[in-house]
Amino acid sequence: MPYYKEGAEFEAPLKTVKGHGSAKSGTHHWIHQRITAVASLFLVPWALWAVHSHIIGASHDEVVAWLSQPLNTILGILLVITMHYHAVLGLQVVVEDYIHKEWLKILKLVGQKLLYTASAIACIYALIQIAN
Repeated sequence: MPYYKEGAEFEAPLKTVKGHGSAKSGTHHWIHQRITAVASLFLVPWALWAVHSHIIGASHDEVVAWLSQPLNTILGILLVITMHYHAVLGLQVVVEDYIHKEWLKILKLVGQKLLYTASAIACIYALIQIAN
């Protein structure tokens, strides 16, 4: 299929997409989403192992003692940050692709970033309180 219309002057594909948004921010977003996915490959198995080995069936004091260990607290905080940021990145793509009214798109993007930021802060605060 040719890049031009029959009887029209030649139009390069670049000309047809100019003015339809920046192609610069997508790479940054894509790289961050892949970095958080790779981090999750290590943190999620740790979390599943931790829940299975140390939390299910344990008393409150045992869970607090286990979470109070510095390595477990740090890995828990990293898990919270990674999962929240990965979720924000993924939902941003969904909103940008499927919400077509600009005001609603902006409202949803700002709202979800505020919600996920507040949730991450609450989780990190809880982990730090348990560790103390």
